[in-house]
Amino acid sequence: MGTPTCCKSPGQLDNPGFFFLRALFLLLSCRHVSSQCKILRCNSEYVAATLNLRGGGRNGAVCDALRSYSRCTRRTARTCRGDLAYHSAVHGIEDLMIQNNCSKDGPTSPPRPPAPDHQGFESLDVCDYEKSFLYKHGQPPSYQHCAAFGDPHIRTFHHDFHTCRVEGSWPLLDNDYLFVQATSSPVAKGSNATVTSKLTIIFKNMKECIDQKVYQAEIDNLPAAFEDGSTARALCKELLPVEDVYFQSCVFDVVTSGDANFTMAAHGALEDARVFLPDAEKLHIFQAGASCPRGSASFLLLLLASALWVGL
Repeated sequence: MGTPTCCKSPGQLDNPGFFFLRALFLLLSCRHVSSQCKILRCNSEYVAATLNLRGGGRNGAVCDALRSYSRCTRRTARTCRGDLAYHSAVHGIEDLMIQNNCSKDGPTSPPRPPAPDHQGFESLDVCDYEKSFLYKHGQPPSYQHCAAFGDPHIRTFHHDFHTCRVEGSWPLLDNDYLFVQATSSPVAKGSNATVTSKLTIIFKNMKECIDQKVYQAEIDNLPAAFEDGSTARALCKELLPVEDVYFQSCVFDVVTSGDANFTMAAHGALEDARVFLPDAEKLHIFQAGASCPRGSASFLLLLLASALWVGL
């Protein structure tokens, strides 16, 4: 059988996009392509260099791109032996250089700038706000502060201070992530002074980070769970997978204090027991319904809500 030939029109030869598509088609049609052959990279670099060429300097830029293309194919020649797409590219480069009157010696196209490192961002925990912000902006986030207490007295994010006469429910905070509603009740019957008696917090749905959660607390009722019964146990679960007294103590300490460092304290205590107990079967202690002293309700009302958010 003779060597197959292909008749190419001048328009096709002069079209970088057509040439790339032909090379790609041949590559996909070949069943025995070496995994080390880098011809696809050469193809993509050439297409990128010629994609938006216009104006009078187009021919010179095409020649620069073709010389770069040729150099790329020479670098990968050893690993592309027998690769149909590679040999098609080599012959195509020769044809295009003749078409555009390009010399073999001369300048080449500048290398493409490196692509953004999306892999680094994807490997981050997208639910970790501080690390994600640092990666995107090159600096840690700065935080603002607001507060509500007493009658109520309000300090805003913009450092304004107000004392409000309000009774009933009123919005304290509403943004893309969080909604907080306070309920003010009279301190005594007939009194104009009020106190925050109830707090409703809605953690809004954030894709893969959190489903919508609702937490409600009152002065005489401080549940250690959201309305759906779920609790903030993620921090403790990471280090203490067995739900024994160490785990239960960790959850209690984190929820009541808001300090995530208590997870390390519980984990350290468990590891000490693991080292010093001769009988491994006695490592875990399971105790249901352990009672704990109750702290000030007015203090825990806001503290417990913030601790639940920390543990998600």
